[in-house]
Amino acid sequence: MSSRILYTKPSITDLEVEYATDAARNGWGALCYDYIYKLEAKFAAYVGTEFAIATSSCTGALHMGMSAIGIGPGDEVILADTNWIAAASVIVHLGATPVFVDILPDSWCIDPDKARAAITPRTKAIIATHLYGNLCDMDALLDIGRQHDLPIIEDAAEALGSAWGARQAGSRGLFGTFSFHGTKTMTTGEGGMFVTSDAALNHKVLTLNNHGRVPGETHQFWSQVVGFKYKMSNIQAAIGCAQIERIEDLIGRKREIFAKYRVALAPISAISINPEPAGTINSAWMPTAVFARETGVTRELLLAEFKSANVDARVFFHPLSTMPMFTHMPGNVVGHDIADRAINLPSYHDMTDDDISRVVSVLKGCLDKAPAGGTHD
Repeated sequence: MSSRILYTKPSITDLEVEYATDAARNGWGALCYDYIYKLEAKFAAYVGTEFAIATSSCTGALHMGMSAIGIGPGDEVILADTNWIAAASVIVHLGATPVFVDILPDSWCIDPDKARAAITPRTKAIIATHLYGNLCDMDALLDIGRQHDLPIIEDAAEALGSAWGARQAGSRGLFGTFSFHGTKTMTTGEGGMFVTSDAALNHKVLTLNNHGRVPGETHQFWSQVVGFKYKMSNIQAAIGCAQIERIEDLIGRKREIFAKYRVALAPISAISINPEPAGTINSAWMPTAVFARETGVTRELLLAEFKSANVDARVFFHPLSTMPMFTHMPGNVVGHDIADRAINLPSYHDMTDDDISRVVSVLKGCLDKAPAGGTHD
């Protein structure tokens, strides 16, 4: 059998090893936050925000950001039903209610019209999740936010490097959050980042992230509020510093792989992949193939064929409202429909052209085995 093709793995070079080794050997005492501060500065400069706070996860960044703007019991937060569960979990942990709305059929991101229709007097915020590197319609969402005096939160966990012209994903909402999980384009193993250009909000999150101790507090071990501790370790940050220094290469390679998939699949009208509207950049964290409904290709067929070919692949996110702890939302028809006929494709940094060809062959094979007898055009 051919060697296994992984769907993702990080790109780690001697630079990451060098920085992590230095942090392990020397990053203690007065230097215990040295790489953290360096990473925060480099990341803010890349994303284009005034501030960045390194965290132990994107979930932690979301938790502190939503807590800092006062989301709590009785509030509602609107987000796409098609989503990773982290954002919804944070809303629930804060005592608020997630309100799931449908996605757009082209970007697979939150439908602004559905978000607008879901606003009630209890709505406290809207989360814009940039799914798989695809960009939300931030112009429409920010307009809705201004009209209803609601903050727009950018969950950019999967979209580092995606951009509208010169504006990076994560930089346009009241605050943005990123993930550095081992599956992401940039990784620290586990980790994340909170970003904002709002000085007051940044101060609140800094306070929350230090057990409620206000920055500059002169009384040792004195907390002003009950806070959290979602800090990243200095060794993780050292790896992150190397990764952010290599960010153009890391994102560039993702886009190269995405482009190869796009060229290979372009003749097959029955398969569509991530969009990249004019004037935008899709950082292509997770290239995704969506089969036309009439092909009869299903999630189960896709998983079986990829497994048979010794190729890793991920299913498209299930709508969160289909999970047992939430109220089912059958009206979110687009998300329900796409999830049944889509698959995330391997796209790790060291993939070869032969690997990409093998993945494309599996996709074509799925068409051949589909009940409708799909066509390659």
